Amino acid sequence: MKVDSLNAMTKGWFIGNFDPSLFKTNDVEVAVKRYRAGDSEEAHYHKIATEYTVIIDGEVEMNGVRYKKDDIIVMEPGDATDFKAITDSTNVVVKIPGANNDKYLVEGK
Repeated sequence: MKVDSLNAMTKGWFIGNFDPSLFKTNDVEVAVKRYRAGDSEEAHYHKIATEYTVIIDGEVEMNGVRYKKDDIIVMEPGDATDFKAITDSTNVVVKIPGANNDKYLVEGK
């Protein structure tokens, strides 16, 4: 048995090609992301990966649409989104495949 801490991981990413990682792979990336109300991320998209976001707790806004606990948002390659935590929130994010350097900022947003 191995025990580690999510707090020791890079921005909540615990599986994927990160350092540290519990399982180093380019096949998939998995994270538990915790946000405080008001936290945000710039609009971005992926050219290769599909990103699945599960809202575990709280409320968030992506592209002007609010999502809450138990909602699952699927972003296909080329789909752009921004992100804002409306309340404190916890999300699980899975990216398939775990493509290195596959995050592109949307210019002008």
